[in-house]
Amino acid sequence: MRRIAEGKAGGVAPGQECFIIGGGEGVVVHAVVFYVFAAIAIAGAVQVISARNPVHSVLFLVLVFFNAAGLFLLLGAEFLAMILVIVYVGAVAVLFLFVVMMLDINTLRLREGFLQYLPLGGLVGVILLAELTAVIGGWVFVPDVEEALQTGGTAAMSGITNTEALGRVLYTDYVYLFQASGLVLLVAMVGSIMLTLRTRPDVRRQIIARQLERTKANSLKVRKVPTGGGV
Repeated sequence: MRRIAEGKAGGVAPGQECFIIGGGEGVVVHAVVFYVFAAIAIAGAVQVISARNPVHSVLFLVLVFFNAAGLFLLLGAEFLAMILVIVYVGAVAVLFLFVVMMLDINTLRLREGFLQYLPLGGLVGVILLAELTAVIGGWVFVPDVEEALQTGGTAAMSGITNTEALGRVLYTDYVYLFQASGLVLLVAMVGSIMLTLRTRPDVRRQIIARQLERTKANSLKVRKVPTGGGV
């Protein structure tokens, strides 16, 4: 990181201080690593939709998640990278993997229906491609977004990490919204438990408290059984 105090370089007025992070080699290495992560992520995404084995598709999806986390790390968003790995790879992708492994998928029937839905799938693909082309072709940076991108290194220069900056904003400016979202998740969890909770009257359950209160006096009883009557 170099410091420029005088002169005019890159729009810096004379006498104004600015910071330049890294050099030419660092920029080249950063670009190479970015393109490696991006290329692997795109190739993995293509394999997700083209692999015939559903288990392989889920494994390629995990690969895409890891490379997306690497891209977040390159952008300095280590918190988002950890969340992506913990939540999506650790929970969602593993859940998909177990569900796919437990399902009995008939690949022959899937191949028979492929040609049947091919025209509809091609039409949807063309529409999505046209929409993406229109969005990318008309992409412009508004002044506020461009200024935010140019000043994005301010937090890193001041010694505040991305996680700390996000935590400060989340627990100060949006603390009530954060608590409200937690309450909504709690209500959803309780509601799902209540929906799946079923009571069966024909099932005999153990009452631990009554079993612990039993003694010899109230648990043993002597009965006189008639001869030949049985118990």
